[in-house]
Amino acid sequence: MYLIDSSVWIDGINGKAKTVKFLRQLSPEALGINLLIYTEVLQGASTQKLLNVQQSYLSAQPFYGFQNDKISHQQAANIYRKCHQNGITPRSTIDCLIAQCAIENDLILLHNDKDFVKIASVMPNLQQTAI
Repeated sequence: MYLIDSSVWIDGINGKAKTVKFLRQLSPEALGINLLIYTEVLQGASTQKLLNVQQSYLSAQPFYGFQNDKISHQQAANIYRKCHQNGITPRSTIDCLIAQCAIENDLILLHNDKDFVKIASVMPNLQQTAI
């Protein structure tokens, strides 16, 4: 099972051939998102029509959440701190939360974002694949 990051959804929406081909090879049941990814994708919709299409499609995907919001956010903060202690500064707190969601739900994070590769270098329990 995959947690599909907004970077991948956006590349797919924009028709990047490599991303579209990769996503089409996956079983639809293997794709999932969380509320943070959902928000990131929708905020980039350039028209109301595109927003409606994205909402309809993404709403049909499995959504993964946190097991315990408070503890999960603490763990995401620990991801950030561990990265910083190792000379890595993630550009986004949201990326740390997305990584924590993938870890908690034992999902492979599918992305097109160098920050996740850096996070995984200090968080070996983050399964990730870059397109």
